[in-house]
Amino acid sequence: MPMTESTGGIYLDHHATTPVDPRVAEAVMRYMVEEFGNANSVDHVHGERAAAAIEAATDTVAELLSADSADVCFTSGSTHAIELAFSHALGTVEGSPLRVALSRVEHPAVIDTARRAERLGMATLQWIDVAPDASIDLNRIEGLLPEVDLLCLMAANNEVGTIYPVAKAYELAAAAGVAMLVDATQGVGRVPLDLSETPFDYFVFSGHKIHAPKGVGALVSSVYRAENNYGLSGSHAATPNVPGIVGLGIACRLMSQEGATDEQRLRGLSALMRAELRATVPDLVLNGSDPRLGGNIHISAPGAPNDLVVARLRNEVAISTGAACMSGAQGASHVLQAMGLPQDVQESALRIGLGRHTTREDVLHATQRIASAIASVRTSLERHNA
Repeated sequence: MPMTESTGGIYLDHHATTPVDPRVAEAVMRYMVEEFGNANSVDHVHGERAAAAIEAATDTVAELLSADSADVCFTSGSTHAIELAFSHALGTVEGSPLRVALSRVEHPAVIDTARRAERLGMATLQWIDVAPDASIDLNRIEGLLPEVDLLCLMAANNEVGTIYPVAKAYELAAAAGVAMLVDATQGVGRVPLDLSETPFDYFVFSGHKIHAPKGVGALVSSVYRAENNYGLSGSHAATPNVPGIVGLGIACRLMSQEGATDEQRLRGLSALMRAELRATVPDLVLNGSDPRLGGNIHISAPGAPNDLVVARLRNEVAISTGAACMSGAQGASHVLQAMGLPQDVQESALRIGLGRHTTREDVLHATQRIASAIASVRTSLERHNA
């Protein structure tokens, strides 16, 4: 499925969202049009089939993660799952605020939820700094644990692609009796995550990052039970999003079968693109650190403000200046600020995300256009300032 000019250019923003895989879309359509039953209404075969489809999808999600099917709770996406996890964690402490430690580069869905709990007097926050390459010091995490109830650490960063040592962090947290929330939205199916070995207390991900539809995700947790939430959620069973859940199940199955191989392919394409960009863009800066997601390339071209570069690429190459949830916002990303990068590096940062359907031809064509856009912006600004 090549991304041609007629579809809005070469699509290289897979950290924002992924196109639904045709195999997933076929199953989703079937459960919208043919198998349309309500899974809560099992008095007839329509409801029974819907319920059976959800059960099958639950097993597939669990298999991808080596988790227990009973621990899978479907949500509308990662943000919903994060809110449920926080609500449950708040319910585990009595008479005092929930003590939360989280990295400064977490997704805004985690940061905003934590800050809201803090504003309401329900939580206190301790921040984990990152190095200029976005890496995290496990010794810093270990030092905080005696004063923490909940540790939040993403599996992989949604901007610079850095993969975090969540398994090692879990070992430290478990030894200290601290619960752990892992936002695996970018990492699921791409980073080795085995919940039978590292049973994170709260593990969240979203379908639309792995070629499933938007509006479906999951919280995987052996401790979560809706009736123990702080608040009213879980008081009544909602009608399940059967098509979305089926689609998520198919997407997870495909990630189990193809994810590791495709990740290696993307690493090769990313290496090619980085080399081509270095050869054609003077003073290029590569942000983040290894290990990183196979499809991630995060660069800066000082002297070429990223909004001007992206504007020149419109309808040719789809890349972004940062996280999709902050698209259009003024100012640099909180991730780059936390990394302490120079201002000109922050202001010229570009996030490139390769995906399942990205080809070598796409990479070479996109590289030429990105390099040309950067050169055009630099030249225009030099003339304007002359």
